[in-house]
Amino acid sequence: MENLTHKGTQTLETHRLILRRFTIGDAEAMFRNWANDPEVARFMTWEAHCDVNETRELLRTWIENYENKNQYHWVIVLKESLEPIGSVGLPVINEGSLSAEFGYSIGRAYWGKGLMPEAVRAIIRFLFTEVGFYRLHAKHDIRNPKSGRVMEKCGMQYEGTLRGAYHNKNQFADCKQYAILQNEI
Repeated sequence: MENLTHKGTQTLETHRLILRRFTIGDAEAMFRNWANDPEVARFMTWEAHCDVNETRELLRTWIENYENKNQYHWVIVLKESLEPIGSVGLPVINEGSLSAEFGYSIGRAYWGKGLMPEAVRAIIRFLFTEVGFYRLHAKHDIRNPKSGRVMEKCGMQYEGTLRGAYHNKNQFADCKQYAILQNEI
């Protein structure tokens, strides 16, 4: 069985984006652009942040975790303005099966511009070619089909609907799961 070669959150670039580690200086932009927006948080497992200090505390935890090479959490930054607009992370990694689940969020002002698929495709490529994952998957609340479109645009295939498998705001919801395998990029 092969092993993963963890490299941690590395800086990646696409045509329009820089994907890099968060810094504490990103707190205000993260709060302003997506973390405080109830509409962004609507189908997420987290609540919209009430103040920038909540965002800052979350970032402190993520930044501390960067010391571990098996932690992956990128801030999405627009090249043209250097403004942080969203994030992509791997909340679940299964070393034994060389697989991981990823999640993402992006500010409402940036929805529908193809930015999230652009970011996720670059991260998928990195995780397959540099780290050695075999399978990457993601799921979304069935009431949020636009998240599924992001997954499809990244080459992920729909695998099925998981009944009551998504816990969101003290309620259980069905979710759709998508995945991509290393040989499919």
